[in-house]
Amino acid sequence: MAKKIMNLLVLLPLGIVLIIFCVANRQVVSLAFNPFRPEDQVLSVNAPLFVFLFLAVIIGMVVGSAATWFTQGRHRKRARTEAREAVRWQAEADRHRSRAEQIASHLPSNHLPSK
Repeated sequence: MAKKIMNLLVLLPLGIVLIIFCVANRQVVSLAFNPFRPEDQVLSVNAPLFVFLFLAVIIGMVVGSAATWFTQGRHRKRARTEAREAVRWQAEADRHRSRAEQIASHLPSNHLPSK
């Protein structure tokens, strides 16, 4: 319940600000990809300013997420290796436990430790 309230307190004002931002920045601008002839219409895109800004934010989030994912690759690899090793050690402990129980079952009852 507290998480829903916190989301509402954060996301509602953020949504309102974004809507106001879009309405205030709806004038059409030209994004030119030709640095030598910016008036060239072949390598330019016309759209409202907020579209370009949202695209920049989205591309930045994707690039940042990919960079984080790649830099944390060694930690994921180590976690996989340690998980496999833990499974192997657990299997070995189970084998030793079953072997100990098997040996204990073959001992005479007077040699069993009392509880």
